Amino acid sequence: MASFSIFSKILLPILFFIFFFISHSFSSSSNNYSLSNIVINSTSEFINHTAISEFRILNRRVLSECPDPNPYISITTSSNSKLSDEDFVTVHISGILVPSKGDWVAMISPSHADTSSCPFNGIQYQQTGDFSELPLLCHYPVKAQYLSKDPDFLSCKNSECKKYVKGRCAVKTCSASLTFHVVNFRTDIEFVLFAGGFATPCILKKLHNKLSFTNPKQPLYGHLSSIDSTAISMRVTWISGDKAPQQLQYGDGQSQTSQVSTFTQNDMCSSLLKSPAKDFGWHDPGFIHSAVMTGLNPSTTYSYTYGSDSSGWSEKINFKTPPAGGTDEVRFLAYGDMGKAPRDPSAEHFIQPGSLSVVKAMADEVSAGNVDSIFHIGDISYATGFLVEWDYFLQLITPVASHVSYMTAIGNHERDYIGTGSVYVTPDSGGECGVPYETYFQMPTPAKDKPWYSIEQGSVHFTVISTEHDWSQNSEQYEWMKNDMTSVDRTRTPWLVFTGHRPMYSSVNGGILKNVDENFVKDVEPLLLENKVDLALWGHVHNYERTCAVYQEECKTLPTKDASGIDTYDNTNYSAPVHAVIGMAGFSLDQFPSKADEWSLVRTTEFGYVRVHATRNALTIEYVNANTRKLEDSFQITR
Repeated sequence: MASFSIFSKILLPILFFIFFFISHSFSSSSNNYSLSNIVINSTSEFINHTAISEFRILNRRVLSECPDPNPYISITTSSNSKLSDEDFVTVHISGILVPSKGDWVAMISPSHADTSSCPFNGIQYQQTGDFSELPLLCHYPVKAQYLSKDPDFLSCKNSECKKYVKGRCAVKTCSASLTFHVVNFRTDIEFVLFAGGFATPCILKKLHNKLSFTNPKQPLYGHLSSIDSTAISMRVTWISGDKAPQQLQYGDGQSQTSQVSTFTQNDMCSSLLKSPAKDFGWHDPGFIHSAVMTGLNPSTTYSYTYGSDSSGWSEKINFKTPPAGGTDEVRFLAYGDMGKAPRDPSAEHFIQPGSLSVVKAMADEVSAGNVDSIFHIGDISYATGFLVEWDYFLQLITPVASHVSYMTAIGNHERDYIGTGSVYVTPDSGGECGVPYETYFQMPTPAKDKPWYSIEQGSVHFTVISTEHDWSQNSEQYEWMKNDMTSVDRTRTPWLVFTGHRPMYSSVNGGILKNVDENFVKDVEPLLLENKVDLALWGHVHNYERTCAVYQEECKTLPTKDASGIDTYDNTNYSAPVHAVIGMAGFSLDQFPSKADEWSLVRTTEFGYVRVHATRNALTIEYVNANTRKLEDSFQITR
């Protein structure tokens, strides 16, 4: 791992210096409403890690009041009362004398829109942005929209006369209306009108009344997970603003009391340069409740509700237990790198444009009863230190994760951070260091910060690893992988599926840190062959790619066509694993190079997920295009 040490000690400071130069070269211009294309279009791995965009580095800007004597500006909202758990708030801005492309509105929570209580040490704010003197806001805006998102604003189609002289209009003002999607993240909200664009902002007007949620303690965002291979118990995890234990009611009058946890800024990671999670990206997570339903039967439908009389109750939710390990079949969905996207035209710090269509397509499959479980293989929410975005992600996946078991693997954007023991020395988690992830998604792992586990459903044994923790030979995780796969009873679960975030095979090289780590492949790939892994599923690279049965970059077996024209790998005489990269569930897609190695058989860049049906004799894998619902690829492995 010496190369990563070199990266952190030599390359990282150089990149910070480059960023310092770029940011100062354009931030001094008062007429520049956007960032340099050098920054936005850069393919540098460092800049990719930090998700640089116009909106992303707002906290790098010196904040001031606009030198604007305009007495007519007004900002109002459609919600003058309390907000519901999910709301669309219309913000109306009027009294603008000269419409500008640089006018914008920020939604801020908690509602601290000044720097009076912020530290005045600029170096604390250089972790994931350019260099500046002060932060813009004590709390990073949740989202923002330019007034030009209203198509009638710049043309002043909606005008109002504010002053008449001799019967003629002497002062005309313009207005705009913007709609913001809001979910219950418990803290109050303020809308602030800015001029000067994202690059040179100044405050024009603040909303007079702050908006609050009707019930900040409301239990929300319940999601299921399996705790073992028996399928007779299921965990429900949910969020509330109330720290008192609540009840999980299910089945025929059964009830369990929740265990309550949370995390604080002190639990976040940082370095000399403060991380977003430790500083301006922090948002109070409320309290995470978890309880286990027991006495269930596999492959059976039940209902549950959670909450308390004092905090409120969730609606009654139907769910299905997965099939027990060792039974004949299971149907599951799998993907990586989903994240979330706004349901309004807002800018956010990190947007995964395919996530909405993927969740909608999967929700339709779940509601049709065709799904037993879901596996999300790393890069979960992409909150990366901006904690309020976990609430938006949890709200997004509720239509699927509340009805079937939602199993996860950790990715670089959940765990990696400099000097914290992660294999890769990057700031990818924004200082989260796996803490929010492991609190929200409690998998059947050995211990905290050991996020590897195995589970059996139907005819499949799943080995789920962390590519972000030490996997080298003789490490704790390596020994666990070896022991887990060696112990699989193939008469009970004939299929062995291996999953982790960073892939062993990809035609897309990546940036400074390559997508495929040769050391990882050298150490771990032999275990897959020795234990006759049938299918390896990966994320991290944002596309879909399927291989031949491959080992050490050499095709050991090519598939043949069955009677229906489906690619079929016959594992009766096992040769090597088939690998599939399935990181196409949300993040902006990675394009393939014009040429690929012979082990790469199928390469597609469309948002979607894979649908897997496992019987005792066949694994059938289908890649579903989330927008068209058509199959982009299908293959099967038989025995």
